[in-house]
Amino acid sequence: MVVFWFLLIALVVVVAAVALFVAGGGSGAALPEAAADRTVWPLPADRPMARADVDTLRLPAALRGYRMAETDEALDRLGAELAERDARIAELEAALAGAQAAAMGGGAQAKGRAAGRGDSGDEGEKTA
Repeated sequence: MVVFWFLLIALVVVVAAVALFVAGGGSGAALPEAAADRTVWPLPADRPMARADVDTLRLPAALRGYRMAETDEALDRLGAELAERDARIAELEAALAGAQAAAMGGGAQAKGRAAGRGDSGDEGEKTA
């Protein structure tokens, strides 16, 4: 029975001490601003993402975490699709540049041919 009273008194003392500390506010100073719990991801803000950006990206694991294998698989697929997209865009831009160059060169050649036909046509009219 003595142990029961000892534990009860100890519990009351601890509760009173905690209540006084909380009511007193501790040191009275304001709490500092909490630090952001997000890490800064090294993603480019000034350009579109590329395959290398996805390869270097590592998502932080939180208390509840995430399925790392599935996330890594999704990032690998995203990186592969970005690389495929970038290659296709480069291919299409090269084809467009070639077509534009051919049109510019072909247009000048067509004008030259038209001018040449006009001269030969004029000569044909003069001789007739």
